[in-house]
Amino acid sequence: MTPAQNPLLIEWTGAFGLPPFEAIRPEHFQPAFDRALARHRAEIDAIAANRAAASFANTIETLEKSGRELERVSNVFFTLTGAETNDAIEAIERDVSPLLARHGNAIYLNRALNARVAELYRRRDTLGLNAEQARVLERYHTKFVRAGGALDQPAQDRLAEINERLASLGTAFGQNVLADEKAYALILEEGDLAGLPGFARAAAKAAAEERGESGKYAITLARSSCEGFLQFSARRDLREKVFQAWIKRGENGGTTDNRALIAEMVALRAERAKLLGFASYADYRLDDQMAKTPAAARTLLDEVWGRARAKAHAERAALQAMIAEEGGNFALAPWDWRYYAEKLRKARYDLDEAEIKPYFQLDKMVEAAFETARRLFGLRFTPVEVPLYHADARAFEVKDETGRHVGLFIGDYFARSSKHSGAWMTALRDQERLSGEVRPVILNVCNFSRPAVGEPALLSFDDARTLFHEFGHGLHGLLSNVTYPLLSGTAVSSDFVELPSQLYEHWLEVPEILQNYARHAATSEPMPQALLDRLLATRTYGQGFATVEYTACALVDLDLHALPQPGDLDVGKFERDDLARIAMPAEIVMRHRLPHFQHLFAGGGYAAGYYSYMWSEVLDADAFEAFEETGNAFDPATAQRLRDFIYSAGNLRDPAEAYKAFRGRLPAVDALLKKRGLDRAAAEPVIS
Repeated sequence: MTPAQNPLLIEWTGAFGLPPFEAIRPEHFQPAFDRALARHRAEIDAIAANRAAASFANTIETLEKSGRELERVSNVFFTLTGAETNDAIEAIERDVSPLLARHGNAIYLNRALNARVAELYRRRDTLGLNAEQARVLERYHTKFVRAGGALDQPAQDRLAEINERLASLGTAFGQNVLADEKAYALILEEGDLAGLPGFARAAAKAAAEERGESGKYAITLARSSCEGFLQFSARRDLREKVFQAWIKRGENGGTTDNRALIAEMVALRAERAKLLGFASYADYRLDDQMAKTPAAARTLLDEVWGRARAKAHAERAALQAMIAEEGGNFALAPWDWRYYAEKLRKARYDLDEAEIKPYFQLDKMVEAAFETARRLFGLRFTPVEVPLYHADARAFEVKDETGRHVGLFIGDYFARSSKHSGAWMTALRDQERLSGEVRPVILNVCNFSRPAVGEPALLSFDDARTLFHEFGHGLHGLLSNVTYPLLSGTAVSSDFVELPSQLYEHWLEVPEILQNYARHAATSEPMPQALLDRLLATRTYGQGFATVEYTACALVDLDLHALPQPGDLDVGKFERDDLARIAMPAEIVMRHRLPHFQHLFAGGGYAAGYYSYMWSEVLDADAFEAFEETGNAFDPATAQRLRDFIYSAGNLRDPAEAYKAFRGRLPAVDALLKKRGLDRAAAEPVIS
């Protein structure tokens, strides 16, 4: 195959410069990666070997312009590995991941290139750089230092080995979790569905049909399927089966067991941190985050943990009392919590998920997210027909209030066996201006339950919140307004990147959004005010449980990556011991147990960084108060500051400075505690 015959390597002339997905096959990727890697190596070698004195133009800008073909091929490939994978693509991923790590090593451990960047950084005050250029130079210098560019040769060689091995292990981890998820389905008959409302039955029927089980029902390990079943099924025995399968992903023995991979990854990360002069991987990771130190992250988590645990204990007592009132002679177990919490919510608030869910149609919630973006930022979303990688995916052209093209947004919402679990935002193309006006192509990928044929897709309120969350990330990419690719969109610290997404969730609960878009699937009638009031009254219901299951993950993550010498780590024992140390309630399980904790180990983007969601929540709770203080959730002046300093600013500023530019000050934890209903909870002692 010649490059001219490879659809990944030719010029993409279709609408919006999209890849020709209909022509791309797995066999096209390896030769495309081979050529793109070779071209990028040649570009890097030319920069490093340049005999002219280092300048911002011939070093930093040239670096920024290099590797465009590799970026293009990689973006297509990793879109498919996440959202539309298969055996052939997974095999290529296992080969390509260490190759890309090796390529990154060759760049950031290149002594001549590192010397040029270091020289420019030393002379930064004499170069006449504007603020954005100075930020780009600072970030490149930091990247080279943190990658080991200043170390001696033996240390660099060992770092390179570690990075390659971690890349392979991360790929294997994610593929193992996906394999366990694909392998499991609880096939049910009509008589097994006691308690399941119509929408849950329809989703289970569609899942069974997808697996060739016509006339039956299937519960899968997609979160929307599992949690719905645990919430509604009256069959305690079946709830336990589903729950145990869900929490055992990556821990079933055999070739897909992830525990040995985790132990090796934690040891390698600790070794890498030591080589770079840090006491632990957690110290290394947080040194370049907004939090700066593990101690700062722990201070926040500890403040929340004691209050959350106290509230969870009160919730547990109420659920156990309900079991007793019904004549149940058993102690509340983890697979019971969601079921009895839903029953108690109905009893306390006269609120039934089956009554709520018909008002949260997927299409209407997408419209609600778009309308919020129009009112805040002047954006308009128009459906367009373009070739995409799967029939489920849908595309929208995005324009501003003047009609100027802003970018393309792609939403891919339904769970399927070819898609990894979870929800995420990614990009096929990032915004920048260094190579002309480059407009972004942004994707949101979710895993909502597919409806029966001819039926509307219905979301839970939590699903709708997830949709708004990922769309907030999407806006962070779409609204980016920077010159240099390194600073574009979501390329910010992980404990700041969740601010735009978590903040956007608040607008789902703005009454005028719900009144206009929460419309019944059968009648199109808006949600009655009385029902809306009851729904909003439950904002803090169950927050003890939700906060405990999240915060436990963040604490265990920090503890695991704070180990200075992990040694022969027994992953299961470490998890059990650490949860015992923090006095984890026995009836609650971590939201992500270590064997399937993909945030930490399927690439490691949140390793020693899962605290970031709560760190950002402190910011988002305070940020929304800026709108509430004006009396208008769409206040134009506040929205403009939000756009200028958060959503469109990429990594132009240090995160703390960006937040202060928007809000005028840094936030305190009070707004978060109030948002979660923990402000009045008496904190239990925290064991540090």
